[in-house]
Amino acid sequence: MTLSPSELQVLVARLTGVADEMGAVLQRAAFSPNIKERADCSAAVFDRRGRALAQAAHIPVHLGSMPASVAAVVDAFADGADSLLAAGEHAVVNDPFRGGTHLNDVTVVTPVRDGDELLGWVANRAHHADVGGAAPGSMPADATDVAQEGLRIPPIRLDAGVRALVLANSRTPEERSGDLDAQVGANVVGALRAVPLLRQPTDEVLDHGERLARAALAALGDGEWSAEDVLDSTGPGGPPATIRCTVRIRGDAVEVDFTGTDPQSRGNVNAVEAVTVSSVAYVVRSLLGRDLPTNAGVLRPVTVVAPAGTVVAARFPAAVGAGNVEVSQRVVDVVTLALAGVPGLAVPAASQGTMNNLLVGGRGDGTSVGAWVYYETVGGGQGGRPPRPGSAGASPQPGMGGVHTHMTNTRNTPVEALERAYPMRVLRYRLRRGSGGSGLAPGGEGIERDLLVLEDVTVSLITERRVSQPWGLAGGGPGAVGENWLLPGGDESAAERLGDKCTRTLRAGDVLRVLTPGGGGWGAP
Repeated sequence: MTLSPSELQVLVARLTGVADEMGAVLQRAAFSPNIKERADCSAAVFDRRGRALAQAAHIPVHLGSMPASVAAVVDAFADGADSLLAAGEHAVVNDPFRGGTHLNDVTVVTPVRDGDELLGWVANRAHHADVGGAAPGSMPADATDVAQEGLRIPPIRLDAGVRALVLANSRTPEERSGDLDAQVGANVVGALRAVPLLRQPTDEVLDHGERLARAALAALGDGEWSAEDVLDSTGPGGPPATIRCTVRIRGDAVEVDFTGTDPQSRGNVNAVEAVTVSSVAYVVRSLLGRDLPTNAGVLRPVTVVAPAGTVVAARFPAAVGAGNVEVSQRVVDVVTLALAGVPGLAVPAASQGTMNNLLVGGRGDGTSVGAWVYYETVGGGQGGRPPRPGSAGASPQPGMGGVHTHMTNTRNTPVEALERAYPMRVLRYRLRRGSGGSGLAPGGEGIERDLLVLEDVTVSLITERRVSQPWGLAGGGPGAVGENWLLPGGDESAAERLGDKCTRTLRAGDVLRVLTPGGGGWGAP
């Protein structure tokens, strides 16, 4: 080592600060409420080989999978190749089968150069509310092929031609233009700030992360633990799917094996391998210790076995829109449940286990107001939590209510911002009392929300835990399942229960009601 412990800590903090500043620029400069208000975006810094050095505390499913997108760009624009990215140039990619997650998540990658010398990379990922696709929002519930979900972009230089292509394939080109500009601006700032930091011995940052992870794993002791959990459906009317997981700890390394998981589905409930690796990385960092940094070194002792052709490692041309948002949550649940068997490890009960994805799109009035697309994930209940080992006097903690959990870390769209931007009104928005599981540490409560549409729209719902309940642990009760309802004309007496995944046409005056799941309870009540 050439850095002292204090110098290493300062370098890690400064690299993280670069990612934080990138995220702030992206959020403040973005056009869409989804990025500006909900902060559905992430940023990170990488070394010249594309290894993650630092990430901001943004969206876990973005951050854990973004290294795969950066690796695809590094391969496509290898140093010394004719297609080399010069200073001030940027690459863009959203292909789920080249390191992406689903097509809405567009990643912009920029080289960090000092003159002609390549020092590293900065990257950010943002959820674009519409990139084409068969339904507004580009996550049609009935998709059976990735081509139905929108424009697929391989790692490519972001020039005027590519930009025009992206805008031409979106229902909301002005919003896409503003969000792309914000992504580029964030990387310009990040590349400038990172130059002096990437000249330091960044290998030591990764080695430090590896040492901490191995020490935490070694402290658990050897063993093997298995668990399984279910996805309610693989699409509208589709069958459920089972995710199976075996965790094996040997010395200071761990293998997470998904052998036995059901094959990829005909519907869009399929995750690519990058999403599954991202979910495993999140669980490892969450459960092994608060001091684990967010860099590639932490994953060196972690092996993920995700059989190709399953719902956790889907092959092209599978539809994957719901894999990023829903399969990722269930992977977290099943790995967490397996680790609940590890002696001495503090494991919480299941949180709501879904992102409750809601997409609404309209044509506008055809004159002053053009087509619009709204996307939001709705919070729910967090699982009850045991006291952490070694915390003197600590007690179990109830789960929080009405929050985003696990693989999503967004905010909600404030009612004022939503109603200003879209022809909709929020009639009800409150905690769903009694939805959390009973327990010594009760589960958090879900949310009740009624949304009135003021014009004819197309609505897509991508949700889970409408059949299976978020499980409790150590004698705690399960959380309540979620529910989706359509109230034609706002008439309660005519309420129609909707499926967990559906795309429907609503008329002006209709009300969409979403009741999100509660979290499971921990400990006997």
